[in-house]
Amino acid sequence: MGKATGFMEIARVENPYRDAEARLRDFEDLHTAQPADARRAQASRCMNCGVPFCQSDFGCPLHNLIPEWNDLLYRGREREALERLLQTAPFPEFTGRVCPALCEKACNLENDATTNRDNELYLIETGFEKGWIRPRRPEKRTGKRVAVVGSGPSGLAAADLLNRLGHEATVVDRADRAGGLLMYGIPNMKLPKSAVARRVGLMAEEGVRFLLNTEADPAALSDFDAVLLCGGAKKPRALNVENARAAGVCFAVDYLTAATKAVLSGGEPDPIAKRKHVVVVGGGDTGNDCVGTALRQGCASVIQLEMMPAPPADRAANNPWPEWPRTLRTDYGQLEAIRLQGDDPRVYQTTVKRIIAGNGRIAAIETVRLKGFDPIPGTEKTLPCELMLIAAGFVGCEEATAGAFGVERNGRGNLMPADGSHHMKGNLFSAGDMRNGQSLVVRALADGRAAAREINEFLKG
Repeated sequence: MGKATGFMEIARVENPYRDAEARLRDFEDLHTAQPADARRAQASRCMNCGVPFCQSDFGCPLHNLIPEWNDLLYRGREREALERLLQTAPFPEFTGRVCPALCEKACNLENDATTNRDNELYLIETGFEKGWIRPRRPEKRTGKRVAVVGSGPSGLAAADLLNRLGHEATVVDRADRAGGLLMYGIPNMKLPKSAVARRVGLMAEEGVRFLLNTEADPAALSDFDAVLLCGGAKKPRALNVENARAAGVCFAVDYLTAATKAVLSGGEPDPIAKRKHVVVVGGGDTGNDCVGTALRQGCASVIQLEMMPAPPADRAANNPWPEWPRTLRTDYGQLEAIRLQGDDPRVYQTTVKRIIAGNGRIAAIETVRLKGFDPIPGTEKTLPCELMLIAAGFVGCEEATAGAFGVERNGRGNLMPADGSHHMKGNLFSAGDMRNGQSLVVRALADGRAAAREINEFLKG
């Protein structure tokens, strides 16, 4: 423990947001990084607990050695701290930006937790800046070949570890850029695409092969020693309402993909949400990303509908520490909407009853309040809406992928083997959201690495 009284003497300070008015004019990084002395001061707040819940199952799914690298960072031994971080964390530049920091919510300091997420981001970015991050090629190859279908977080994590173990990893993806939801599901201001491209480029230098714009064909992959399916939970939950197929009704993932492609191409003359009244259906992280993206595209207004009641401000009795707190959070998109529109865009216990269309295009919606999941008669309200973004979650992997590889989805629409392993049949494996259902990036990374270890044992016979 570097500074025994650090947590008492130094206040928690996160990487601050850029000014709202400035950041709403672009898709650049939301935050401003702090200098080295500030990061060392924050690292000194880690108590090096005898029972570090931050790296337990309640905290980090990767089981990062958080107290150890925080101590090294506090002491100014940044390169050693980074090496310790990289023992368990494959891509800290991703988790340091998009992870909800389960470790911090499980910290013994609880609401005053050590800024682990900002600290790990500082370490990896310092490593890239100072040239400490270099291609690590395996000294010896096994001669075994593994195809990884899908280049999202689980696929990249699996390919990375398989490559380090000496196997030849080939990542196959139908998209034009690698990264899966890291590239197209998370907006650039939350996860700069340059960081994703940088990591993919490094993996290519280390020997991982990427086949993009390529549909996974079981016959074409038949000569691989193992195949790992990491295609994600890509089947979005639709709305069962009138005019659900009208023009202007769009799934969030499609909208965010188009928005990111526009950013990567230098922008487009008429952003999708420009001057439109936008309604986002779904109150989660993806819904928040849609709010932030629509505001940057110059929408006329944006509201966010959520079927559930607003979470409590403080932990409920049945949600004790160190569990993840199911409490009210106001994220960057909602903060920006409050700044521009004057009020919180979220409307709780409300759903879409009907889509009102004209000439085949959405023009308005009729909402209704809910008690539980039951509509309350007489609470209907008509709202202008020219763009509806459905961010209501996913219901499993695509049936076509499962059918092509001759495997059945379980009752939740996922490719979860009956024994709970990653091994589907023969030389076929599954990992990430395709196996577990929609979840966090950090959990997908952990599951991809777990699958890689299982495949390694399989290949060793």
